[in-house]
Amino acid sequence: MPTSTYIPNGATAESLGAGIDRTITPNHEPRVFFFDIDNTLYPKDSGIPDLMREKIEKYFEDAGFERGDVQTLSYRYYIDYGLAIRGLVLHHPDKKVDGALPLEEILHENIPLRDMIKSMNIEKKWLFTNAGKEHAERVIKCLGLEGLFDGLTYCDYNDKAFTCKPDADSFHKAMREAGVVHPSNCYFVDDAAANCDKAMDIGWTAVHVADDPVVSNYGHFQIASIMELPKVLPEFWEKSKEAKEN
Repeated sequence: MPTSTYIPNGATAESLGAGIDRTITPNHEPRVFFFDIDNTLYPKDSGIPDLMREKIEKYFEDAGFERGDVQTLSYRYYIDYGLAIRGLVLHHPDKKVDGALPLEEILHENIPLRDMIKSMNIEKKWLFTNAGKEHAERVIKCLGLEGLFDGLTYCDYNDKAFTCKPDADSFHKAMREAGVVHPSNCYFVDDAAANCDKAMDIGWTAVHVADDPVVSNYGHFQIASIMELPKVLPEFWEKSKEAKEN
């Protein structure tokens, strides 16, 4: 478990991330900010996590599991969704779980979030999710974030050997698809502690969207909402020297 680098209230912008080496590699190499989607771009109290758990329970019941085992199994599969979903892949969980969620009734356009992401000063913004492509695109459309990202790395449930967070291979896949080679040029925000840990292991700069940022010691930074990103990584919202002079 990594040592906590939680920044307490009152810290200066200059002190944020003082111990992190963010040396920019050759100019042809872009810096990429990877965004998780579910429970990161929208809050956990949206009700979607509970609905997803219900869909997973319904899936197990329909699959013939004993009723007494359903709650335990569904909870484990929900918590370890990216990894454990491999066991369900033959039954197309993207249609029975992700595809069955009434996202359009729950999620709505988030203009402040859109403005924040749009104003980021970074070469590439990339979505990185354990969900399927259709689910990811539905969420982005519901939140009004279409056109802000340069690409999407998702799980292809039709591929029985698909990789997903927190597997290291999934992070390397995201880097290949985003066109970045050096881990020092990768930045990441996710609500899952295990994913933030793996990102740090690989050499990315990680931000954990935590239930309690004071308690969490995952990632380099801990925040309660994605809207707090500019507080912990202010360099991506600072105007360039040229822009300031003009």
